[in-house]
Amino acid sequence: MTSTPAAERGRRQPKRRKRSPDGRMRLGEHLVEFRNRLVVSIIAIVLGMVGGFLLSGQVLDLIRVPVTLLDAGRSGGASINFSNITQAFDIRLQMSLALGIVLSSPVWLYEIWMFLMPGLKKSERAYALGFVGAAIPLFLAGCFTGWTLLPRIVEVMVSFAPSEDTAFFDAKYYYTFVLQLCLAVGVAYVMPVLLVLLNFAGILAGRTILHGWRWAIVLVAVFAAVATPAADIVSMLLLMVPMLVLYFLAVGIALLNDRRRAKRLAKLEREFEPYPEERP
Repeated sequence: MTSTPAAERGRRQPKRRKRSPDGRMRLGEHLVEFRNRLVVSIIAIVLGMVGGFLLSGQVLDLIRVPVTLLDAGRSGGASINFSNITQAFDIRLQMSLALGIVLSSPVWLYEIWMFLMPGLKKSERAYALGFVGAAIPLFLAGCFTGWTLLPRIVEVMVSFAPSEDTAFFDAKYYYTFVLQLCLAVGVAYVMPVLLVLLNFAGILAGRTILHGWRWAIVLVAVFAAVATPAADIVSMLLLMVPMLVLYFLAVGIALLNDRRRAKRLAKLEREFEPYPEERP
């Protein structure tokens, strides 16, 4: 039984996304896609905040460890204090947001990647994917390094006060200090990956990165002094050494990539070099 033209017209046809003549998405379609991916990312962060709120108690226990150790070694004692009624709830909300962003990072990183991927070349996609794959574990390693330095920093800073006096830590200030320390060290650990990405993209040569090693040491030392606000050379060295190792590792990778790129260009020049009889 054949269908009539009227019946065929009555059937619901699937909507096709209109494209420009060259196959690219229009501006309106980009904005719609950006909105959809933004909504998905926000929903993931909100759900992560719910999980972060449930885990905030355990995180507070971990943050309290340096103060607990300090309290056991001081005759005057040490403690974290909440200065007003709503401060405990405010800190839980801030902690939930930070944990929600971390817990939902696979989702919003995937959404960012899928939004940017159509506009990247094949080689650029590989570079960006490698950057994300290396940046996440390095960022977490930096946060862990900042966390391991925290007890030492707290101990040295409080040592300037007489041991007979009680050390009271404002809860909001203390949490903000811990968060900033971990985030600062985490971002610092990612910077060498950025240098490698710029090298692979052909923007920065390996020799250029190597020639700036003196400035790199100075900047790392200044950053370590700021990130570890204590008159303690041990804390600075514990932060400086891994950062400098990562920097020189990035230099080595960049130099190897430059050598590989030079060999590839030389091979192409030999392949396209004209034969003697074809030369003028």
